[in-house]
Amino acid sequence: MIQSMTGYGKAVLQLPTKKVTIEIKSLNSKNLDLNVRIPSYYKEKELSVRKKLASSLVRGKVDFSIWVEMTADETSTTVNKNVVLEYVQQLRNTLFIGSDNDVELLKMAIKMPDALKVERAELDENEWAKIDDSIDVAIKEIIQYRTDEAASLEIDFNERIVNIKEALAAIKILDTERIDHVKARLQKALDDLKVEIDENRFEQELIYYLEKLDINEEKVRLANHLDYFLETLATPDSNGKKLGFVIQEIGREINTTGSKANYAPMQKLVIRMKDELEKIKEQILNVL
Repeated sequence: MIQSMTGYGKAVLQLPTKKVTIEIKSLNSKNLDLNVRIPSYYKEKELSVRKKLASSLVRGKVDFSIWVEMTADETSTTVNKNVVLEYVQQLRNTLFIGSDNDVELLKMAIKMPDALKVERAELDENEWAKIDDSIDVAIKEIIQYRTDEAASLEIDFNERIVNIKEALAAIKILDTERIDHVKARLQKALDDLKVEIDENRFEQELIYYLEKLDINEEKVRLANHLDYFLETLATPDSNGKKLGFVIQEIGREINTTGSKANYAPMQKLVIRMKDELEKIKEQILNVL
């Protein structure tokens, strides 16, 4: 079963002092383009997160984020009291302002370097284990989203391949009529010239000419490629690149058939097949 590269997954974890929100978004891309945003105190786990995402999501432009919202009455940022008092004293001496204006001086001092100090929170392994489980939940959610998104694509692909097969069946019926039409057209051209011809030589030249217009190999290969596309589509694993290669081969056979057709009713069917194939090509770029 195929998967889309477009997806979204989210998990929310409530810890004693904080709320952790995990989001994963993905769009189509030729390869894995991974962007990870996590708080600095979880940075040492970034490599393991990247490996987990790469093995699970395989391909696509993936944005992964961990957002932390503190819910308890605590903060990692505190006022550096001694530094602020020193700034206030220096400002008072510099500006010759009395203690009555300490509020204004304090406003100035608190903006000075090192007035606030941030205590780096140490990583809690037990806490991270819970976050890691929530990452797994978000990954499962985005994979399910990708699978659901691809279900409609699979239906569309099947319908369009069937349409191409129907056009191919019509081409097979028209092929005999086309050959008769070509023979009649050549014979009429010779008759219009009102010259005597060697019938044996004419037959030889006609056979040579018709061999160039023969599309039997193209019909067989196109039918095989269409069947192979459907077989690959039905496999348990999603393989968008492989399906893309098969589509290229289908397009090659359709184009060759069109160039050899030399018969308007058949060329109309070729155009119909090309139209169906282009619609598949547009969507196949989003298959994992």
